Formats: sequence, structure tokens, C-alpha cells
Amino acid sequence: MIVARVLGTVVCTQKDHKLEGAKLHLVQAVDYQTLKGEGKPLVAVDSVGAGQGEIVLVVAGSSARQTSQTQNTPVDAVIMAIVDTIDMEGRTVYRKDAQ
Repeated sequence: MIVARVLGTVVCTQKDHKLEGAKLHLVQAVDYQTLKGEGKPLVAVDSVGAGQGEIVLVVAGSSARQTSQTQNTPVDAVIMAIVDTIDMEGRTVYRKDAQ
């Protein structure tokens, strides 16, 4: 799983029929401790209703096709959870309600 931040939304008027109705987000992996972006952003199907700026968990590869919304769908990345807190080494690194 990848900890990432939702950067924005991707809109496609023409897409595979299995993706009709799917919300697509641009996400970027973040460092677990600093929450600063790392690497290139990627497009992920949103299966949980995430919003811009939220910290989320993303799965990629064959695991992305295991959610109820993405099963047997041509996707390589899916947002499958919205993060509430991240605790590391006895301290809270991120708390959604404190943002």
C-alpha cells in the first residue's frame, strides 16, 4: 500500500465502459513522517469518496482490481481508504481532524 495525497481530479469524457461512473483522482505518494510529496503523481480510481488534499491509501497492480468497484476493471491503482491517523515511534505524525 502507498500513503498518498489527493492532488486533484482527472476528467475523461471518453473511457472504457467499465470505468463509466468511476471518479478518477491524481494522487502523489508522500513521505510517512513529513507528508511531503515524493515521486511522480499517478491516476487512481476512487472507491471510497476521497477529496482533494486528503491523505489516502492506494494499492497498485493486481491488488487494484480487488475492490468491489474495480473488480475485473482495467485499473492499475485505486484509492481504497482515507487515512484518519498515522502514528509512528510513539508519536502522531498525522491526524485528519487536526488539518
